[in-house]
Amino acid sequence: MRLTVAQALVRFLAAQYTERDGRRRRLVAATWGIFGHGNVAGIGQALLESGSDAMPFLQGRNEQAMVHAAVGYARQSGRLSTHAVTTSIGPGATNLVTGAALATINRIPVLLLPGDTFATRPADPVLQQLEVPYAADVSVNDALRPVSRHFDRITRPEALVPAALQAVRVLTDPVQTGAVTLALPQDVQAEAYEWPEEFFAERVWRVRRPRPDRAELAAAADAVRGSARPLIVAGGGIRHSGAQAALAALAEATGIPVAVTQAGKGVLPYGHPADVGGIGHTGTATADALAREADVVLAAGTRLSDFTTASATLFQNPAVRFVGLNLDPYDAHKLAARPLVADAREALDELREALAGHRVDAAYETAYRQGAAGWDAVVDRAYAVSAPDEELPPTQAQVLGLLDALVDATDILVNAAGSLPGDLHKLWRARSADQYHVEYGYSCMGYEIPAAIGVALAAPGRPVWALVGDGTYLMNPTEIVTAVQEGVPIRVVVLDNHGYASIGGLSGAVGAEGFGTAYRFRAADGTYTGDPLPVDLAANAASLGMAVIRARTVRDLREALAEARSATRPTCVYVQTRTPDTVSGPPLAQAWWDVPVAETATRKAASQAREEYDRQAAQRRRHL
Repeated sequence: MRLTVAQALVRFLAAQYTERDGRRRRLVAATWGIFGHGNVAGIGQALLESGSDAMPFLQGRNEQAMVHAAVGYARQSGRLSTHAVTTSIGPGATNLVTGAALATINRIPVLLLPGDTFATRPADPVLQQLEVPYAADVSVNDALRPVSRHFDRITRPEALVPAALQAVRVLTDPVQTGAVTLALPQDVQAEAYEWPEEFFAERVWRVRRPRPDRAELAAAADAVRGSARPLIVAGGGIRHSGAQAALAALAEATGIPVAVTQAGKGVLPYGHPADVGGIGHTGTATADALAREADVVLAAGTRLSDFTTASATLFQNPAVRFVGLNLDPYDAHKLAARPLVADAREALDELREALAGHRVDAAYETAYRQGAAGWDAVVDRAYAVSAPDEELPPTQAQVLGLLDALVDATDILVNAAGSLPGDLHKLWRARSADQYHVEYGYSCMGYEIPAAIGVALAAPGRPVWALVGDGTYLMNPTEIVTAVQEGVPIRVVVLDNHGYASIGGLSGAVGAEGFGTAYRFRAADGTYTGDPLPVDLAANAASLGMAVIRARTVRDLREALAEARSATRPTCVYVQTRTPDTVSGPPLAQAWWDVPVAETATRKAASQAREEYDRQAAQRRRHL
């Protein structure tokens, strides 16, 4: 079959499927693209020729945002289906780097197809080519190597066959998955070749569920049986495995409490008796207190990042030991854990059987349930709206409270950066396994709006909310145009607090006094402490085609959110938030996070912050 390399690649991708638990999904459900001279005559022509039935096409506005949309789609699809992203050479390709890093860090599959400079070098350099005197085979696409789980450059047509097969192998591998990059020189894309028809045969890639090693399982069961205060820390691996029911069954059979990471929130629904909420720096007081006293921690499907471990200060019991349940041995061995390398669902089911008849002490179970109920009261206070509040701008916590009162299990909340992830982790009551979609592996500003589009494409008919601050909105609003063009009715809630409030708070805590974090005019002393900037984000969203509802007060916002939820077109709710007081605001961090403070300084704020830093850092420990 004589086709160009680009035509062959598109035809190959259209025939790839995944299968897990008897359910088959198309692996690459669509391709996002922005065309330039590096891909318009290759991949662009191939997509046109293939037709939308074979490979649907989605027009993006920013290359980074296209990757975010693909990641949102893939996560909502359980990592069993994803999108491809094609770009031209030069800035189109380098704009992929941030999105690729996000995908790889979060272990989400996405296929990147950047154009590349000529393989045959008929003219050297060509437009947008990076010239590297010491390595003539280097292009800007090499910047994607460290942020890709697999990288290949197709410099000959026949090289596509093994390269494409390897790319799909990595995309469908639950351990290795992440961003996969196939760099495509623009001349090779358009070059024809005689392809074996077998290359285009339908292939089904079965996503495996490895069962645990018997000795590792026995050691894990012994550790749990021998513990007085066990704790399960559940991460995103539970969600990726579809192990929510297995986790609930284990917790219900043993009475072991479950704390959740950002990626794991929602794996137990709000109200489950074993759920003690988020853990770590943005966690609940209940979960963090349990972590400090735990003697055995079952780390299930988590990377144990610094936010989860409170920068190695959280697990303070001198006798604490860890069991690392993870598909990836790299993660399973963290904190000197007893490894339990297996699929989360399979391992949790088998661990429950191995622990048959075992249950934690009744007093321990009663205590943590009382603690969870106490934290629920804290959430109620943060969400509370008094009669005078009705005519005032809402606090950020009240915004979440109004949403909490409105949504049901079908709604999905998307967020990634700013102060919202912390408030959501501490306060949000997740009603379904996939309602809470917070990207916190990379915490990438600008993720929310394009990711919400991807989520909505993967979950048509469900209300999808992108929650963004003004700083995040300004980073990447361009995909609003795509949502309008495609008729994807995402709801964007813009919380305007005139600057980078999250990093501003952190800046104050580490002695940097909020420097450079407010969106204000310069004052006479040269600092950004003048009047707020006259930026109208609502007008901007309207100019990009969204329906916009402005909310000035709590009362306005309640009505606006209800209107947005029932909307059938992309809709933005804009509100300027009020700084909370010390009583009604969100609770403070319940555990530390290590952000180094200047060791020497002339300013008093930095000197005081360093004293606190030294006090907290002294609690760090190595788990060996």
